[in-house]
Amino acid sequence: MAFLGGGLGVYCAAILFFFFTVLLTFCQVVISGVEYEHPAQYLYPFIAPASSFSSPSPPSTNGHVQGGDSAFDYIIVGGGTAGCPLAATLSQNYSVLLLERGGTPFANSNVSFLQNFHITLADISSTSASQMFISTDGVFNSRARVLGGGTCINAGFYSRASSRYVKRVGWDAELVNESFPWIEKQIVHRPPFRSWQRAIRDSLVEVGISPFNGFTYDHLYGTKVGGTIFDRFGRRHTAAELLASANPENLRVLVHATVQKIEFDTTGKRPRAVGVTFKDEKGKIHRAMISKRAHSEVIVSSGAIGSPQLLMLSGIGPKHELDKFNIPVVLDNEFVGKGMSDNPLNTIFVPSNKPVKMSLIETVGITKLGVYIEASCGFGQSTESIHRNHGIASAEIGQLSTIPPKQRTHEAIQAFQKRKRDLPYEVFQGGFILEKIAKPLSTGHISLKNTNIEDNPSITFNYFSHPDDLARCVAGIRLVEKILRSKRFTNYTQYDKETMKKLLNMSVEANVNLIPKHTNNTSSLEQFCKDTVITIWHYHGGCQVGKVVSPDYRVLGVHRLRVIDGSTFHDSPGTNPQATVMMMGRYMGVNILRERLGRAAGV
Repeated sequence: MAFLGGGLGVYCAAILFFFFTVLLTFCQVVISGVEYEHPAQYLYPFIAPASSFSSPSPPSTNGHVQGGDSAFDYIIVGGGTAGCPLAATLSQNYSVLLLERGGTPFANSNVSFLQNFHITLADISSTSASQMFISTDGVFNSRARVLGGGTCINAGFYSRASSRYVKRVGWDAELVNESFPWIEKQIVHRPPFRSWQRAIRDSLVEVGISPFNGFTYDHLYGTKVGGTIFDRFGRRHTAAELLASANPENLRVLVHATVQKIEFDTTGKRPRAVGVTFKDEKGKIHRAMISKRAHSEVIVSSGAIGSPQLLMLSGIGPKHELDKFNIPVVLDNEFVGKGMSDNPLNTIFVPSNKPVKMSLIETVGITKLGVYIEASCGFGQSTESIHRNHGIASAEIGQLSTIPPKQRTHEAIQAFQKRKRDLPYEVFQGGFILEKIAKPLSTGHISLKNTNIEDNPSITFNYFSHPDDLARCVAGIRLVEKILRSKRFTNYTQYDKETMKKLLNMSVEANVNLIPKHTNNTSSLEQFCKDTVITIWHYHGGCQVGKVVSPDYRVLGVHRLRVIDGSTFHDSPGTNPQATVMMMGRYMGVNILRERLGRAAGV
């Protein structure tokens, strides 16, 4: 494998880190998508900046902000993967206020185009569509901060939850099977499926992940080609476009509306949600209220990080946690913020002996080992982008994590920068084989750092703390090795007995996280799994059904408050959750309308 040897081989670890951080993590590139007014920014007439909400009266002596606009039947906090289809559905019959802390995706080319996939993740500015965080485990991660949520920053793969998952959760299968197509007809496409993805598909079948189930949205054991929210031109279609199905007379969407807390009436036997307080893009505070009519609700759809954080900042959570920050306790619930899981991802970068066109996730191997195998390849940017200084998380900085702190000199940084500038563009050709653990048994928690909703809370996932997760990772890596040895894939890899060891060491040396490394220890796949664990952004939990919310997603012990998003999950659905989370928004919207209007409601 000549392209792994010699002087160029020395560079491969640096390349891998740079390629991977550019593609899948976070580099410091200031590329604003929302700081200017673009004609397409507010695509629909019901979308407006938060400052357009009627100006509040000055705070009263007790600190309360007096109301502005009229009350709404539903206030949805979070215009993300679940919040957008939920708002569109509820607006068919009732007034809805949808509050999104980020901007819109419509005029943001970094969100809109597949070739720019990595740039939004690379942008860690305050206006970025993604908000970087690092878990206490030392793993880089991101959460969406844009209308459309995670569908604006993910790799686009669309695959439904299994029928077993639907049954286990207790959803109505008939309504589920009506709700998925509602999403698919609007924003889902068939991928182009070029040579690298075809090689992965054929190799998966060759090593026994069979049968080949063709192109399908369904979750079936074997190998399949799934859907994508990128169209044939490489343009992304997000959950925000589902708002096109809304009743424009009943829906109001405010962007750059950062909800500070949920407000409650605590005079009754149980606290009752009455509205929310939010801050607009100019820093002004507003108060939005729900109608006093029966069944009006505040619905939190802020995601697995944002929803438990908002509940705690509003006074619902573990009392000892709230007391630390002098937050008045509305309801003591020790389970808020608990049960957090992130599906561990480990990847192997495979340099290619031929050019590959950029693709994200298009095919998947659904195994009976409890792991999923996926792949991505190529790089969509120019040589100038490759050789640019990408700041604190780039290769020249990341490589220094293997050097003792006192030796991390300016000269050492300059040496890494020069090495990267000398790299030929061709070295960046190749792809990743991804191995993800399904249904991890390791769990963690969220706890507050402060009372600022705009700051990330402290997040712990405890990757591989359960031995079964680690055993499945090892089985998955061994499966990847079989793929690399397969007849179809050797056209790309020129596999020999030393190849796997070289590729594993490249991945370890890439420093894709802040976990201490054990280089040149490829004999221990367990150690490799621990050293190279990253995220695929499928974290979930924090407001789980049965502990924080009921099966119909009402917050236990509170009136007129629900949580509808991935924070309620015990397991991440399917190979990639976005399909099911969008479906959940539509499904629950229909359920709520039926509940309020009667089952005959035409929605």
